[in-house]
Amino acid sequence: MSTRTNGTSPLMGKDEHTSGSTTLRGDLVPESTTDQRLLDGRGASDWVHTDPWRVMRIQAEFVEGFGALAELGPAISVFGSARTQPSHPDYALAQEVGGALVRSGFAVITGGGPGAMAGANQGAHEAGGVSVGLGIELPFEQGLNPWVNLGVNFRYFFARKTMFVKYAQGFIVLPGGFGTFDELFEALVLVQTQKVTSFPIVLLGTDYWQGLKNWLAGPVLERGMIKEADLDLLTITDDVEKAVALMSAARAEHAAAPAPGAGA
Repeated sequence: MSTRTNGTSPLMGKDEHTSGSTTLRGDLVPESTTDQRLLDGRGASDWVHTDPWRVMRIQAEFVEGFGALAELGPAISVFGSARTQPSHPDYALAQEVGGALVRSGFAVITGGGPGAMAGANQGAHEAGGVSVGLGIELPFEQGLNPWVNLGVNFRYFFARKTMFVKYAQGFIVLPGGFGTFDELFEALVLVQTQKVTSFPIVLLGTDYWQGLKNWLAGPVLERGMIKEADLDLLTITDDVEKAVALMSAARAEHAAAPAPGAGA
């Protein structure tokens, strides 16, 4: 027989951990993440026996992600810091972005977490659009924010990153930290190497991002690490309407282009 006290679970308020579709609380919360165990080269040689099964789990993540997002339609991935507070202007900026994208016919994809991600999801949801959150298993995760109406949880970063690019037609990047930089530079590499085409990348917040552009145009370009044309892969602005207009133009270009391999 279970015991209830004022309708409150004894697990409420304790640590919570989401791994794929499984939620663990209390003493069942693991001390490491699935990604960490995969990438850690230490330990016994039993990995040769467990890794083939791990491949099946990785495959399942791709299948689940593809199945959930295949009919999403035109979408834009919005990135930004999980640490942005609701009272900060960047949160309001994220809300504005989410709403503007929906009104222009896009779904909004974020990492599904708090901060700027929640702001973009909130803006999309309140504008009546599709608000997507692609969550990730982290030691300090907080679960999907309440503004997500289509959520997919991932164990592996690389599976999640594939979804950000495959189902988006552009990136809008708000101020953020290492995670945001990681997503930004991965997108830049994919565009630079023409793995994706007609894929605009807009950085919102000139006071935050202009130093990065100056560094790229300075020592990075001067040492020949990039070409001058690579600088044009980034657009920095404070104008949400301009950012969304660039996404809409890319959508039109994408729709007019032949599918990869067409006529081959």
